Amino acid sequence: MKQRDFEQRHQLLWQQLENWLAGYQKNVVIQASADNSPPQIEDIPAAYRRLCQHLAVAKERHYTGNLVARLNQLVLACHQRIYQQKSVSRSRWLDYLFEGFPAALRAQSRFVWLACALFLAPALVMGFGCYWNDALIYAVMSPEQVMEVEAMYDPGNRVLGRERGSDSDLMMFGFYIKNNIGIAFRTFATGMLFGLGSIFFLLFNGVFLGAIFGHITRVGFVTTFYPFVIGHGAFELTAIVFAGAAGLRLGHALVNPGNLSRRQSLREAGHDAMKIMYGTFLMLVIAAFLEAFWSSSTDVSIAIKLLVGGFFWLLVITYCCLAGRRTAHGESRT
Repeated sequence: MKQRDFEQRHQLLWQQLENWLAGYQKNVVIQASADNSPPQIEDIPAAYRRLCQHLAVAKERHYTGNLVARLNQLVLACHQRIYQQKSVSRSRWLDYLFEGFPAALRAQSRFVWLACALFLAPALVMGFGCYWNDALIYAVMSPEQVMEVEAMYDPGNRVLGRERGSDSDLMMFGFYIKNNIGIAFRTFATGMLFGLGSIFFLLFNGVFLGAIFGHITRVGFVTTFYPFVIGHGAFELTAIVFAGAAGLRLGHALVNPGNLSRRQSLREAGHDAMKIMYGTFLMLVIAAFLEAFWSSSTDVSIAIKLLVGGFFWLLVITYCCLAGRRTAHGESRT
């Protein structure tokens, strides 16, 4: 192919990429308009790969130095811009973790507090009830399930928690991730049922966990149970509440859409809810890691586990209440 034909065939793509770069340099968006400027490229990575192929072809066919230099400069500029965007994306994730997530929780604080009440109230009632009445646990769990729970926290066990082999901590880590995220996702997603699903799962989990707390305390396994749950519980239990809050936000958008249509209201609520759910999923991964590798160990003293667990609770509460407030009040970051 002659150089002139080669340039005519691919000139549009090159101009589109040059306009894309110019838009970033001038801090404007280049759009198709009446001045016959080339339209925007939707798939920048694919266009970049094609540009690299064009440069290789131009070099192989010994096209003029001006064309090779133009394509080479364009490749370098696109490469720098694309990988700079990836760096910005990573920076946004850090901004989200240290500012966006806790700010989203505070922005939806009424749903967070409501979810907390729906979770804690039945947990406390059932916990005290099962502590005072040893038969009440059987209204929630079968006798086989009760025996399994008791076996999990027997002080004579070498490893606490669910039964596993000596080399299966990693496998249990995967199990806990699947289990925890499954609970949180159901609690969140069923908020689409006008909030009723989220309310149900918050109440159900509160009753179930409260029954376990009360019964295990009654049978006297406090030296194994509380050191086991205090560490990962700081992340797991709060994450369930946050998932419920996100689900309640969805339900509220459907029940009370205001001046918007239900579809528009749900779309906005989904945006708010996902700001919470991204962080919630991360908290559940942390909880699964601690439950598999830290909470289940019997080599660590009870005092250390309680101390570390208390630190985790303080860390989570401080993070949710204070993280990102300086930026929210307009102070500059260094």
